[in-house]
Formats: sequence, structure tokens, C-alpha cells
Amino acid sequence: MSGVPVRETVLRSATKEVVMASNRPFCIIGERINPTGRKVFQAQLRDGDYSAIERDVRAQVEGGADVLDVNMGVPLTDEPTLLVTAVRMVQSLTDLPICIDSSVVEALEAGLEAYEGRALVNSVTAEDERLAAVLPLVKKHNAAVIALPNDHDEIPMEADKRIELVGKIVRVATEEYGISIDDIVIDPLAMPIGADSTVGRTALETIRRVHDTWGLNLTCGASNVSFGMPSRHAINSSWLPLAMGAGMTSAIMDARTPQVVDAVRAADLLLGNDEWGGAWISTHRRRQAAAEAAAAAAASATTPEAAVAT
Repeated sequence: MSGVPVRETVLRSATKEVVMASNRPFCIIGERINPTGRKVFQAQLRDGDYSAIERDVRAQVEGGADVLDVNMGVPLTDEPTLLVTAVRMVQSLTDLPICIDSSVVEALEAGLEAYEGRALVNSVTAEDERLAAVLPLVKKHNAAVIALPNDHDEIPMEADKRIELVGKIVRVATEEYGISIDDIVIDPLAMPIGADSTVGRTALETIRRVHDTWGLNLTCGASNVSFGMPSRHAINSSWLPLAMGAGMTSAIMDARTPQVVDAVRAADLLLGNDEWGGAWISTHRRRQAAAEAAAAAAASATTPEAAVAT
């Protein structure tokens, strides 16, 4: 990408900063705080029970998330109120920055008002109406935004059309709303490989061209590509390093899956974004210590003294 500067997308909580960039470690955006497809979680939220959020925050942080995606899209509820409650709760539990995720503009606005920091907004498309609704909020709250290169006509299946729409998004965001180009994060539209074996190549081409043309940061829903296929973790842990090599700098993913997280961190090491392997080594030392502690606890629970105590 000769002549294209490295773009830095800066996200902040009240006390912590995370920078997304092509010369930085890959940014894992923990996806679990989302009721989509989780009927029990949805029922709990309707009843005012937020205990699952605390468990999900803990699991994503322990798994290595750098940012947490927060979505409260529960049908037949007051989503803005739910999202405000969730944002405040998450911020009370962790210092990781938040990605505020909703298709409802009123919920995005409420979440941004409640958030203490510099958020990532998920998301906007290239549709004129959606750009006009979301980008003023992004500008007002000094946020960054994930943008998808599809419009009211279709989800483009060709990389050329996606690049055309990325160009539109960049032009409108920077020229009409004064948003910094560094704060535009592109989703290349990674689609299920089980439905069409060509979509992986198209997404990778889109990533390379966005990276080489504008230097923008990119993200995607990491599990989208494996949807409907067996051994999804194996597919995801292969897909992400390929995408990273093409220029992708983050992904919305489940940080509870060590196989996929390890693939990302190994790719960071191999791409030169983990100096001297410090993060890779410390992660595995931490896991080894935790495994040894668990083994010791299990052993002590089976000693004769423990048996007598029980």
C-alpha cells in the first residue's frame, strides 16, 4: 500500500485506550453480549435480569477481548432503555472500550449518551437514509463507526461494487459530516462459505483493496463465514489469519474460543505485530499457571483429608 498512511482508530473507555491499526496487534471485539438467537437470555432481559451480562463480560475479558460489543436487540422491549442499562453495567464491570451495536437509531443515540469514553458504533450502510441518520450521531459523540458496503438495492457479490460503495461512504462521512477517515472501519461483508464457495475470495479481495486504497481499518463478524458448516472453529481459525494477511485489523468474535483466539495471536506474531513474541509467551504462561492451579485444586479435593471433611 505504497503512499497510503497507517490509519489509527482510537477507542476509549473512561480509563483505557485501544488503537486499531495495521501495525498493531489484532483487535478482538468480544461478541457475546448479544441476545440474538439466545432465547433464555432474551427472557431474562425482559424480566429485568441482567446477570448473564456479568457472566458474559467476565468470560470475554478472560478470553482476551480488547473491546466488547454490546447489543440489546430483544423484540417487544424498549431497546434504548435496555442498551443504556447494559452499557452502564458493562462499564462498571470492565475498563475495556465498548462497541455500541444496534440497528435502531434511537438506541444508538441513547447508548452513546450513556457511554463514558470514545465508542465504536455498529453500524451504518451505504444507504443514503442510513448515512443521514447515523453519521450525525457519530460526529456528535466523537465516535468511530463500522460501515458496510451495501445499499438499498443489494448486498453486492462483486468486489468492484463493494469498493465503489466504500468510496461513497468515505466521501460522505469525511466531506459531508467532517468525520475523520481514521474513524471509518469497513466491514468487507464476509458471507457464509457454505452457501457459495466464492464468497471467501471476494471478501479477501475487498479487504486487500480497501487496505491498499485508503489504509482503512477493517472488521467483520468472524463466525459469519462458517455459518451452517461443521467444525466452525476450524474454519474461523483459518479464515482470520488469511484476512489479517490481506489487511483486516479486527473482528467481532467470541473470545471464549481458544482455538480461534490462538490463531489470531499466532498470526499477530508471524505478521510482526507482537514484538519478540511477548503477548504470545505471556498468554501461554498465564494459561499454564491457571491449568497448574486447577490441577492442584483438583488434587487437594481428592486427598484423604478432603474426603473426611466431606
